[in-house]
Amino acid sequence: MAGWNADTAAGSPGPGSVTLVEGSSFCISAANGDIRTEYPHGVFVEDTRILSCWRVLVNGAPLEPLGAKTKEPYRAVFVGRVPRPDGHADSPLIVERLREVGAGILERITVQNYSAAIAECVLTLQVEADFADLFEVKEARIQRRWKESRKAQDDSLTIRAAWQDARKGVVVTAEGADIAPEGLAYHFAIPPHAQWSTTISVVPADGGSDSAARFVRPTEGEMSPRDRRRQEWVAKIPVLNMGNPSIERTLRRSYDDLGALRIEDPDHPDRIVVAAGAPWFMALFGRDSLWASLMALPVDPSLAFGTIQTLADRQGRVVDEMSEEEPGKILHEVRLDVSSGLALGGKSAYFGSVDATPLFVALFGEISRWGFAQETISDLLPHVDRALDWIRHYGDKDGDGFVEYERLNDRGLINQGWKDSWDGINFADGRMAEPPIALCEVQAYVYSAYMARSWIARDAGDLELAGEYRDLGAQLKKQFNERFWLPERGYYAVALDGHKQPVDACASNMGQCLLFGIVDADKAPLVAERLMSPEMFSGWGVRTLASDMGAYNPASYHNGSVWPHDNAIIAAGLLRYGLVEQAQRISTALFEAAEYSQGRLPELFCGFSREQFDEPIPYPTACSPQAWAATTPIQLVKSLMGYYADVARGGLWLDPVLPKSYGDLHITNAPMANAKITIDISGSTASVQGLPEGMLFHHGIRPWAADLAQQAKD
Repeated sequence: MAGWNADTAAGSPGPGSVTLVEGSSFCISAANGDIRTEYPHGVFVEDTRILSCWRVLVNGAPLEPLGAKTKEPYRAVFVGRVPRPDGHADSPLIVERLREVGAGILERITVQNYSAAIAECVLTLQVEADFADLFEVKEARIQRRWKESRKAQDDSLTIRAAWQDARKGVVVTAEGADIAPEGLAYHFAIPPHAQWSTTISVVPADGGSDSAARFVRPTEGEMSPRDRRRQEWVAKIPVLNMGNPSIERTLRRSYDDLGALRIEDPDHPDRIVVAAGAPWFMALFGRDSLWASLMALPVDPSLAFGTIQTLADRQGRVVDEMSEEEPGKILHEVRLDVSSGLALGGKSAYFGSVDATPLFVALFGEISRWGFAQETISDLLPHVDRALDWIRHYGDKDGDGFVEYERLNDRGLINQGWKDSWDGINFADGRMAEPPIALCEVQAYVYSAYMARSWIARDAGDLELAGEYRDLGAQLKKQFNERFWLPERGYYAVALDGHKQPVDACASNMGQCLLFGIVDADKAPLVAERLMSPEMFSGWGVRTLASDMGAYNPASYHNGSVWPHDNAIIAAGLLRYGLVEQAQRISTALFEAAEYSQGRLPELFCGFSREQFDEPIPYPTACSPQAWAATTPIQLVKSLMGYYADVARGGLWLDPVLPKSYGDLHITNAPMANAKITIDISGSTASVQGLPEGMLFHHGIRPWAADLAQQAKD
C-alpha cells in the first residue's frame, strides 16, 4: 500500500454529491440526500462509517433531486420531489431534508403536499451500517465482515456488530415510526396544501450497552451545539469588510470552513487543532495542520499553538521502521479508530513525512512572536531542539547538509514531501526520481528552522547558540544555491536524487523556497519569470508541473494540477522579494477561481489553461473543505497587506499592496497578543488601533525585507 495519495485515490462520490463536516465527523451523500452503497458515501465518526446506506423512499420511489444547499459546513438542506405513479411530469409532493452532522446526524424530513387532494404516503428509510474503516471506504477494499445483530425497540433501531475483539454499534431514533430490523417506515396522510414532518437522529452506540448519547435536539428557538460552537468561534475571530463583495464572501467562507475543521486533541480537550480536510483527512496531519495553522495566524493564533503542543506530545521517541518513527521526528498523520492492519505503518500514528519536522520548528518561530506566555513557549523549546537534532542526524543520514527521505518499509509512502503521490517527483523527461530524495522546498523549510532557532536564542540572550544556527543557515543557503540552481534552465531543480543528481523538472516546489528566503536575491526574478510563464501559470494559478515536462498531466494529482495553498505560499514568497505584480496576478486568479465554487477553494483543481476552459475544471476527488485550501484566501490577503507581527520586538508592520479591484479593507476584533485590534487599509495607506501597550505600528518594509535589500546590494 503506497498511502493516502493518487495511487490509492477514492472513487468519485457521484455527481452533485454533498459533504458536511464538523470536527472529526463528516457525511457524504448524493444530491438528493441519500447515502448510497455503490458510492464512497456515509456518515463517519472518528474514522468509522456508522451509516453506509440511508435512503428515503416515498410510496416506493426514490426522490428526484431538485437542489441542495450547504447552509453551514455542518448543515445542508436537500430538496427533491416524489415521482408521480402515473408518469406525468410534475409531482405535487416535495420533500425537504434538513441535515446536521455532529457526533452522528440529525435529520428533519418534511413532505409538502401542493395538490388540492389528500396525499396518502408511506415513507420508508433503508438503513445499513457496515462500520468500515475510513481507509476501507476510500480505497474500495472492504474486507472485514462483521457479525451483525439488529434490535427494534420502541422508537429506536439499534444495529450492533462484532469482528474479532472489536465491537461497534449505532442507534437510530425515530419517534412515531414503525420500527423493524430492516428499517423504518412512516404511514401518514397529508391534507391539501399542508405538510408532514419528522426528526430522526443517528448516533454511535458504546460497546455492548443499549444506551447511546443522544444527538442533542435543540428546543424551538434554541441553537444547536454545532451553532453554539460556531458562534463561539465567530466571536473570537476577526470581523472583515472588504470593498470587493466576492472576495469578502470567499474570506467569510474560509472562516466558516476553518471553524468546522477544528478538532480536539482527545488527550487534551482544551487544545484545538486543525484537521487536514474532508472527507478523507479528518485527522491531525503534521504537514497539513502546521501549514493551515501557520496561514491562519492572523485569524486565530491559538490554532497554531494547539497544533504545536499536540504534535510535540506525539513527537518521535524510538526507531520503528514500520511506522517510520525516529527520535525527534514529527508525525505525518494520526488516525483515531482505524484497524492497525489498514493504517499506514500499522499503528494509529505514522511518521513518513520529511517536511513536518522542519515546519514544526518554523511554525514555532512564528508563534514565539505572537505574544504567548513565555513559560509555555519555554516548555516547548526542548521539543524544538529534539526536532532540530532529527533534522541534522536522521534527516541528513549521509551528512551532506541536505535533508532527504527514503521510506523505511514497502508499505510506507514512496514520496514523503507535500507531493506525496507515488509519481510526484520526476525529471524533465518524465523519469521518476530514485531515493534518497532531497526536495528543494524541504531545504528551504530547514533553512527557516535554523533561522528561527537563531532568533529565539538571540532573544533569550544566548548569542553563541544564535550564531551557531545562523551559520548553519548561511552554509545551507550557500550549498542550496550551488547545487540546486540550474543556470542553463533559469530555475531550481525540484530535488537531488539518490545519486545527488539534480532532478531537472520545472515544478512549483521552487516557488515555496521564496517564502523562506533561501533563494539568492539575483535568482528570484528568474524564478518568478518561469513561474509566471504560460507553461507554469494556467490563468487560474501556478501549476505543480510545467506543461512542457514529460510527466505533465493537467488532470493528475501532483503533475500539472493547481493547488491553492501552493499558490498562496508562492505569492507570499514573491512579495518577500518585492515581486508585487506577479503576486497580485496569482492572488486575483485564485479569488476569481473561488467564484465558480461558491467562494470555497478546493484542495486542488485541474491545470487546464484558462484559454482552453473559461472556468476551473474540478479535480474529481479533491477534498472540500480542506484546511490549507480554506486558509489560502486568508494567507493571500495577509501577504498583500504586508502583515507582520513581532510582539518580542514590540511592533506590527503593514506594507499594503492590495490591488485596486479589492477595494478598501476594514478588520475589527483581530487578535494581537492579549488585545483585539482594528485595521483599516485604503490603497497603500494603513492604520491600526488598539495595539497592546508597548507595541508600535510601523507602516512600511518588514525587518527581514530590509535584510534582503542589503543582501541584494552586497
